[in-house]
Amino acid sequence: MRLPRFFTPRTVVSAHCDLPCGVYDPAQARIEAESVKAIAEKYQANTDPEFRTRAILIKEQRAELVKHHLWVLWTDYFKAPHFEKYPNLHQLFNEATKLAGASGAKGSVDPAVADQLLAKIEEISKIFWETKQA
Repeated sequence: MRLPRFFTPRTVVSAHCDLPCGVYDPAQARIEAESVKAIAEKYQANTDPEFRTRAILIKEQRAELVKHHLWVLWTDYFKAPHFEKYPNLHQLFNEATKLAGASGAKGSVDPAVADQLLAKIEEISKIFWETKQA
């Protein structure tokens, strides 16, 4: 069945991601990772047990959000041509999500672990912005 001509698109568009670019940004992961670091620093500076308990709960929630935002970039934004051009990209995401997880910032109150996570996010961000320029 052929559509009438007035239903035929006049402009054909394509996007390498699920939606036209503008909805993905590693800044979301970075902001949550910065929160994780700030909470770890506040935890270290405070000995009140109730405060520390709340800090750990909030830090773990923020670390989970970091993982979520990284996974969205990894699975929805980046496509096969990106992984071909940047062969270390899968490894970067694997390391970053692990740094956000239970063996990393989620399971630690050490600000240095959050710094490592922020550094991985920055590496991913550089690649992301290079792909956006292309």
